[in-house]
Amino acid sequence: MTISSVLADPAAPRRRWAALLLVLATLALYLPGLASLPPMDRDEPRFAQASKQMLETGDFVDIRYQDEARNKKPVGIYWLQAGAVSLGQALGVADARRTIWLYRLPSLFGAILAVLGAYWVGLAVTTRRAAFLGALLFAATVILTVESHLAKTDAVLCATVVWAMGALLRIYLGSRDRGAPAVAPWLPAVFWTAIGLGILVKGPITPMVPAFTVVALVLRDRSGRWLCALRPGLGLAWVLLLVLPWLGLILVRTHGAFLADSVGHDMLGKVGGAQESHGAPPGTYLLAFWATAWPMAPFAALAAPGAWRRRGEPAVFFLLAWIVPTWLLFEIVTTKLPHYVMPTYPAVAILAALVLEAPGALRAPGKPGRVGAVVLAILFGLLPLGLAVVLAFGHGFLWDALSPGALVLGLLATVAAAALAGTAWVQVRRGAFAPAAMAAVGAAFVVNLFVLGFLLTPAASPLLAVSRHTALAGREATPAECAGMTYASVGDHEPSLVFLTGTSLQLTDAAGAARFLQGGDCRGAFVEARTEAAFRAALGDLAGVHLASRVAGTAINGGKHLDIGIYVRQRSQP
Repeated sequence: MTISSVLADPAAPRRRWAALLLVLATLALYLPGLASLPPMDRDEPRFAQASKQMLETGDFVDIRYQDEARNKKPVGIYWLQAGAVSLGQALGVADARRTIWLYRLPSLFGAILAVLGAYWVGLAVTTRRAAFLGALLFAATVILTVESHLAKTDAVLCATVVWAMGALLRIYLGSRDRGAPAVAPWLPAVFWTAIGLGILVKGPITPMVPAFTVVALVLRDRSGRWLCALRPGLGLAWVLLLVLPWLGLILVRTHGAFLADSVGHDMLGKVGGAQESHGAPPGTYLLAFWATAWPMAPFAALAAPGAWRRRGEPAVFFLLAWIVPTWLLFEIVTTKLPHYVMPTYPAVAILAALVLEAPGALRAPGKPGRVGAVVLAILFGLLPLGLAVVLAFGHGFLWDALSPGALVLGLLATVAAAALAGTAWVQVRRGAFAPAAMAAVGAAFVVNLFVLGFLLTPAASPLLAVSRHTALAGREATPAECAGMTYASVGDHEPSLVFLTGTSLQLTDAAGAARFLQGGDCRGAFVEARTEAAFRAALGDLAGVHLASRVAGTAINGGKHLDIGIYVRQRSQP
């Protein structure tokens, strides 16, 4: 059985084979680096630490990061992460609560579900081959690959959006076909369940995307009667049943502060200002698209004129209504992060595949001219070029010295990715969409395998794993008689250090760390070199304190070089 036979045969079993191929492809794309990458500051370890504290306290209502209330996002992702870690503990995973890949499993499965959802969307509007290729291009995008490796909300959020939109699409297209059978009851159930789960994961984003799409469709058709097929009364009741139990408990627990913080500060704050220095002007997402959506982005550019010409078709208009309003909103919002527009990427991928799969959609060789061919070559070669730049300039940030073997491996990966990207460009020039898409995805696989599976791991880039090395040095420095030793940290307050060391880690200044050690035996301090003199001065001649070891590295967030001394106070002798 070949891939082409699976995609060409209209029988239902072949659809399942195509879905299985997509699952295998996503695993090949996402598994490299999932377990070996260190916790990536700052958001990922904050989510993981809050989930870990749920397991430590048994409180699955309140969301906390150490002693701080974390009222930014709803509880859904924390429950999923806590469940994954509990399963890991049950299966005997060592030190499961500090094992970051367990917390990443919901994101991995969320990304896979998002890809399968994109394929399901494609089956409603185009051929199986085009649906498969569109979903595959979406799977290979840089942004979804990155989010599948991070213990955050966004891969799971994307899955809820795609499945809600897939159900909405089928209901909408069915309403336009007078000969179609009545809407299957499971379609509204899929839609409203996805909405409810999406609210539990990230609040209003999941319902926002279909809401914008519905407004555009109703304005275009001048009718919204088809919305009755969604069974909105029962659907809204089901959403409330999913969301209200936890929401009521957290509002009582926080005396209403959760809504004030999550809606008033977090969500509306991003609209009116640049939170955490992430502000950027309108147009930023369009510029970032060529990197974050690679290798899908060149195909989207090729498909854009055809999509515009076919905008009158119901399926094409639906996909445009999915993309454009949400994209414009996030371009207007002041705070910008690359993953905000990711819920539109499945629609971009399927729209590109729908357009480019049509006979004659890709122009004949020699067109669109020399300038267009050069631009297209640059777009296809963007990530291999980026990999070459990292290899050339990563010294001092990722590694002190890259071994000759690693350098050779990196050069081979760069050449292979460039060759596959070049093949994609050649196939596009020949008018062959499917071979071009497969070659582009192959280039993405090579880049992922090298960058995520090797280059960014602690073995190849030890400077990025400073929190892991610091926490490990602290455990190794713990005297035998000091089980359960606690630490303070000065100059390194990254959440990854809290996650890997323990919830009790005190984040303080030099004087505070000195007071912490003076407060009792079996205590330690991680002291960054810039604060070491002040720490020693405040500590004085305290007996039993010694410098056990040092750790050097680079803070993932900000790139600051860190040189950390591990100070330990042993138990006093009687």
